[in-house]
Amino acid sequence: MDFYKVAINKIKQSNSFEKILYLNIAVYVLVSVFRVVLFLIQVRDSGLYYPVNYLSLPADLTALKYQPWTVITYMFLHEDFLHILFNMLWFYWFGKLFVAYIGAKKITALYIIGGLFGAIFYIAAFNLFPVFAPILSKSVALGASASVIAVVVAISFYIPDQKVSLMFLGDVKLKYIALFSIVVDFLSIAGENSGGHIAHLGGAFFGFIYAMQFKRGKDILSWFSKMFSGISFSFKRKPKMKATYSKVKDMDDKEYNYEKVKKQKEIDAVLDKISQSGYESLSKKEKEILFNSSKPN
Repeated sequence: MDFYKVAINKIKQSNSFEKILYLNIAVYVLVSVFRVVLFLIQVRDSGLYYPVNYLSLPADLTALKYQPWTVITYMFLHEDFLHILFNMLWFYWFGKLFVAYIGAKKITALYIIGGLFGAIFYIAAFNLFPVFAPILSKSVALGASASVIAVVVAISFYIPDQKVSLMFLGDVKLKYIALFSIVVDFLSIAGENSGGHIAHLGGAFFGFIYAMQFKRGKDILSWFSKMFSGISFSFKRKPKMKATYSKVKDMDDKEYNYEKVKKQKEIDAVLDKISQSGYESLSKKEKEILFNSSKPN
């Protein structure tokens, strides 16, 4: 019971970036449990009870008409352990950078809209190109890859010259990692997972557009962020960051309250600036204010 309470509190206190991670993992666990149970009890027509059949995205427009929700559910759905492992590792590494430079509140919108562009590219390709006609009725897409690549490309082109250290390669600029991923996906379309690679390109396309607009000071997803602010993947609104100010000896209540309010205003101003322009826009003094506010008394 204590573990359950700790887990619930952890989820409640997490930001949007962390909640997306938790949701993907939770869906994977539930799907895996269903698969094991159906295997053990050998239910007749077990496919009727298998959730993946109702959550994955069909390429066939006729099937999609009866399962429209799958344009959203597919981007949180994984069957294979390695599939979710690599997707979540990529999302964790690049998502942390995105949160630091752009903000956690904006990552939910990018994740979902990037996934929707992946769905659009996938469905359009399978219905337009004759090569996919023989498998159109049986093809489905699932996985967070399109959404994740949208985040990868967005942060990589927002801070293109930022370097990360890679094993055997040393320091590599983010823009080269993103470009390499895009080229690999394009060249892999003729392989076994054509639909997946096409969906990745859709997510990458939107991630690039988002980054270019955001660098110009325009957040093209502000409408989405406002609409879902405080409710997306959340049980309740996350409390606002509070300024902590220790009362020292010989400081009267009036002076103490004045200093506390003053410090809170400074923090609010810094958070507003991050929301508008990203972490990169902060001055050295503003970064110190943010860092000091997170310190315990």
